Amino acid sequence: MKYRFPIAVLMLLGLGGGLYFSLPEPPAQVKEGSPAVDFSLPDLAGAMHALPKGEVTLLNFWATWCPPCRKEMPSMTSLHEKLAARGLKLVAVSVDRNSSDLASFVREFKIPFQVLHDADSSISRHYGVFRYPETFLIDRNGVIRHHLVGGVDWMSKPVLDIVEGMLNEPANREPVKAGG
Repeated sequence: MKYRFPIAVLMLLGLGGGLYFSLPEPPAQVKEGSPAVDFSLPDLAGAMHALPKGEVTLLNFWATWCPPCRKEMPSMTSLHEKLAARGLKLVAVSVDRNSSDLASFVREFKIPFQVLHDADSSISRHYGVFRYPETFLIDRNGVIRHHLVGGVDWMSKPVLDIVEGMLNEPANREPVKAGG
Protein backbone atom coordinates (compact mmCIF):
# COMPACT_ATOMS: atom_id res chain seq x y z
CA MET A 1 0.00 0.00 0.00
CA LYS A 2 2.77 2.44 0.90
CA TYR A 3 4.46 1.81 -2.50
CA ARG A 4 1.42 2.66 -4.64
CA PHE A 5 2.03 6.41 -4.72
CA PRO A 6 5.75 6.23 -5.64
CA ILE A 7 4.99 3.59 -8.28
CA ALA A 8 2.20 5.78 -9.73
CA VAL A 9 4.55 8.79 -9.82
CA LEU A 10 7.26 6.77 -11.56
CA MET A 11 4.74 5.48 -14.10
CA LEU A 12 3.51 9.03 -14.81
CA LEU A 13 7.07 10.29 -15.16
CA GLY A 14 7.89 7.46 -17.55
CA LEU A 15 4.77 8.15 -19.60
CA GLY A 16 5.46 11.90 -19.65
CA GLY A 17 9.09 11.34 -20.64
CA GLY A 18 8.06 8.99 -23.42
CA LEU A 19 5.59 11.54 -24.77
CA TYR A 20 8.15 14.34 -24.54
CA PHE A 21 10.77 12.42 -26.51
CA SER A 22 8.23 11.38 -29.14
CA LEU A 23 7.27 14.99 -29.96
CA PRO A 24 8.57 16.42 -33.22
CA GLU A 25 11.46 18.87 -33.13
CA PRO A 26 10.36 22.49 -32.77
CA PRO A 27 10.87 24.60 -35.89
CA ALA A 28 14.29 26.15 -36.32
CA GLN A 29 13.87 29.82 -35.65
CA VAL A 30 15.38 32.42 -37.94
CA LYS A 31 17.31 34.80 -35.71
CA GLU A 32 18.13 38.49 -35.83
CA GLY A 33 21.41 38.99 -37.66
CA SER A 34 20.92 35.95 -39.89
CA PRO A 35 20.06 36.04 -43.59
CA ALA A 36 16.38 36.02 -44.49
CA VAL A 37 15.21 32.73 -45.94
CA ASP A 38 14.10 33.10 -49.54
CA PHE A 39 10.76 31.66 -50.59
CA SER A 40 8.13 31.74 -53.31
CA LEU A 41 4.42 31.92 -52.47
CA PRO A 42 1.25 32.68 -54.41
CA ASP A 43 -0.72 35.89 -54.12
CA LEU A 44 -4.53 35.80 -54.16
CA ALA A 45 -4.56 35.56 -57.96
CA GLY A 46 -2.17 32.58 -57.89
CA ALA A 47 0.90 34.45 -59.21
CA MET A 48 4.09 33.38 -57.47
CA HIS A 49 6.25 35.95 -55.66
CA ALA A 50 9.64 35.73 -53.98
CA LEU A 51 10.90 37.72 -51.03
CA PRO A 52 12.01 41.16 -52.31
CA LYS A 53 15.77 41.53 -52.76
CA GLY A 54 17.79 44.71 -52.13
CA GLU A 55 14.86 46.38 -50.36
CA VAL A 56 13.98 47.14 -46.76
CA THR A 57 11.20 44.62 -46.19
CA LEU A 58 8.64 44.13 -43.47
CA LEU A 59 7.75 40.42 -43.59
CA ASN A 60 4.64 39.74 -41.50
CA PHE A 61 3.16 36.29 -40.76
CA TRP A 62 -0.49 36.49 -39.77
CA ALA A 63 -3.98 34.97 -40.04
CA THR A 64 -7.50 36.33 -40.44
CA TRP A 65 -8.65 34.47 -37.29
CA CYS A 66 -5.95 36.14 -35.14
CA PRO A 67 -7.29 39.14 -33.12
CA PRO A 68 -3.88 40.89 -32.72
CA CYS A 69 -3.28 40.44 -36.47
CA ARG A 70 -6.59 42.08 -37.26
CA LYS A 71 -5.85 44.91 -34.84
CA GLU A 72 -2.42 45.75 -36.30
CA MET A 73 -3.51 45.69 -39.96
CA PRO A 74 -4.78 49.32 -40.13
CA SER A 75 -1.49 50.70 -38.74
CA MET A 76 0.44 48.46 -41.14
CA THR A 77 -1.61 49.98 -43.98
CA SER A 78 -0.74 53.47 -42.68
CA LEU A 79 2.95 52.53 -42.55
CA HIS A 80 2.75 51.36 -46.16
CA GLU A 81 1.06 54.60 -47.22
CA LYS A 82 3.72 56.65 -45.42
CA LEU A 83 6.89 54.80 -46.47
CA ALA A 84 6.24 52.82 -49.67
CA ALA A 85 7.43 55.75 -51.79
CA ARG A 86 10.73 55.69 -49.85
CA GLY A 87 11.21 52.02 -50.72
CA LEU A 88 9.65 50.05 -47.86
CA LYS A 89 8.22 46.73 -49.06
CA LEU A 90 5.50 45.11 -46.99
CA VAL A 91 4.86 41.40 -47.48
CA ALA A 92 2.00 39.93 -45.45
CA VAL A 93 2.08 36.13 -45.45
CA SER A 94 -1.23 34.63 -44.38
CA VAL A 95 -1.34 31.12 -42.93
CA ASP A 96 -5.09 30.80 -43.43
CA ARG A 97 -6.16 27.49 -44.90
CA ASN A 98 -9.15 28.94 -46.74
CA SER A 99 -8.26 31.36 -49.54
CA SER A 100 -11.80 32.77 -49.72
CA ASP A 101 -11.58 33.90 -46.07
CA LEU A 102 -8.27 35.55 -46.89
CA ALA A 103 -9.65 37.27 -50.00
CA SER A 104 -12.64 38.58 -48.03
CA PHE A 105 -10.35 39.96 -45.34
CA VAL A 106 -8.11 41.71 -47.88
CA ARG A 107 -11.18 43.30 -49.51
CA GLU A 108 -12.70 44.30 -46.15
CA PHE A 109 -9.49 45.93 -44.87
CA LYS A 110 -8.53 47.31 -48.32
CA ILE A 111 -4.98 46.03 -47.90
CA PRO A 112 -2.80 47.91 -50.40
CA PHE A 113 0.41 45.89 -50.02
CA GLN A 114 1.44 42.42 -51.13
CA VAL A 115 -0.47 39.55 -49.49
CA LEU A 116 0.83 36.03 -50.04
CA HIS A 117 -0.79 32.74 -49.06
CA ASP A 118 1.12 30.10 -47.08
CA ALA A 119 -1.80 27.67 -46.90
CA ASP A 120 0.28 24.75 -45.59
CA SER A 121 2.34 27.00 -43.25
CA SER A 122 5.56 25.59 -44.70
CA ILE A 123 7.26 29.00 -44.99
CA SER A 124 6.11 30.17 -41.56
CA ARG A 125 7.47 26.93 -40.07
CA HIS A 126 10.74 27.49 -41.93
CA TYR A 127 10.98 30.89 -40.22
CA GLY A 128 10.13 29.27 -36.87
CA VAL A 129 6.84 31.13 -36.59
CA PHE A 130 4.19 29.60 -34.39
CA ARG A 131 2.65 32.66 -32.71
CA TYR A 132 0.75 35.21 -34.72
CA PRO A 133 1.48 37.83 -35.74
CA GLU A 134 5.25 37.62 -36.07
CA THR A 135 7.21 40.14 -38.11
CA PHE A 136 10.74 40.26 -39.47
CA LEU A 137 12.34 43.56 -40.52
CA ILE A 138 14.85 42.77 -43.24
CA ASP A 139 17.49 45.24 -44.43
CA ARG A 140 18.62 45.86 -48.02
CA ASN A 141 21.37 43.25 -47.60
CA GLY A 142 18.80 40.56 -46.81
CA VAL A 143 19.71 40.41 -43.11
CA ILE A 144 17.00 40.08 -40.48
CA ARG A 145 17.49 43.07 -38.23
CA HIS A 146 14.44 42.80 -35.98
CA HIS A 147 12.05 40.00 -35.04
CA LEU A 148 8.82 41.22 -33.46
CA VAL A 149 6.29 38.88 -31.85
CA GLY A 150 2.72 40.05 -31.32
CA GLY A 151 0.69 42.93 -32.63
CA VAL A 152 2.58 46.18 -33.27
CA ASP A 153 1.45 49.77 -33.63
CA TRP A 154 3.40 50.39 -36.83
CA MET A 155 2.88 54.15 -36.59
CA SER A 156 4.35 54.50 -33.09
CA LYS A 157 7.44 56.70 -32.90
CA PRO A 158 9.89 53.96 -31.78
CA VAL A 159 8.82 51.66 -34.62
CA LEU A 160 8.85 54.46 -37.20
CA ASP A 161 12.34 55.46 -36.04
CA ILE A 162 13.61 51.90 -36.60
CA VAL A 163 12.03 51.52 -40.04
CA GLU A 164 13.03 55.01 -41.21
CA GLY A 165 16.57 54.40 -39.92
CA MET A 166 16.77 51.23 -42.01
CA LEU A 167 15.47 53.11 -45.06
CA ASN A 168 18.16 55.79 -44.57
CA GLU A 169 20.99 53.22 -44.56
CA PRO A 170 22.91 52.72 -47.78
CA ALA A 171 22.74 49.33 -49.45
CA ASN A 172 25.70 46.92 -49.19
CA ARG A 173 26.96 48.33 -45.93
CA GLU A 174 28.27 46.10 -43.20
CA PRO A 175 25.33 44.36 -41.51
CA VAL A 176 24.37 45.78 -38.15
CA LYS A 177 24.35 43.31 -35.29
CA ALA A 178 20.94 42.30 -33.97
CA GLY A 179 19.41 44.88 -31.70
CA GLY A 180 21.83 47.58 -32.93
